Amino acid sequence: METLAVEGIDLFLPKSFDIFWSAVILVIVAIFFYKFFLPKFQSIFDERAAKIEGGIAKAEQAQKDADEAKAKYEAQLSNARVEAAKIRDDARAEASHIIADARSRAETEAAQVTANAQRSIASQQQQALVSLKGEVGVLATALAGKILGAKLESGDVQTSMIDSLIDELDKEPAGK
Repeated sequence: METLAVEGIDLFLPKSFDIFWSAVILVIVAIFFYKFFLPKFQSIFDERAAKIEGGIAKAEQAQKDADEAKAKYEAQLSNARVEAAKIRDDARAEASHIIADARSRAETEAAQVTANAQRSIASQQQQALVSLKGEVGVLATALAGKILGAKLESGDVQTSMIDSLIDELDKEPAGK
């Protein structure tokens, strides 16, 4: 009996009929895979690619919209800053006008108060001078009456004496 002992590398090499039938089965499986599974895989891959491309397009559109919104926001912010600066400048100008008006009114009122006070002081000074002249006249008449030993009864004499006495008094301080 001949042993069919396989030695060395022949142990790992398949027989030709095994290679043939394996190739036939492989071709059948490949055809089956190509006809049935590959189109389904391709449609799934195409669908995923379309979703990915759609997602990318949506992301690009969203980025574009965000950039437009950002540009619009920055323009509005810039306009708001310009308007705020204008309002601030207008408020400062208005405040300076109000201050100038208040200052001019205060100066006018102060001038009026000063003028009224000066008129009042002049009036009071005139009244005091008139009152002083009257009292000095009475005292001078009484003094003159005592000196002369008689009462000066005539009003004209009293008035002329008082006026001359006051004139003399007015001249003395100026001479000193």
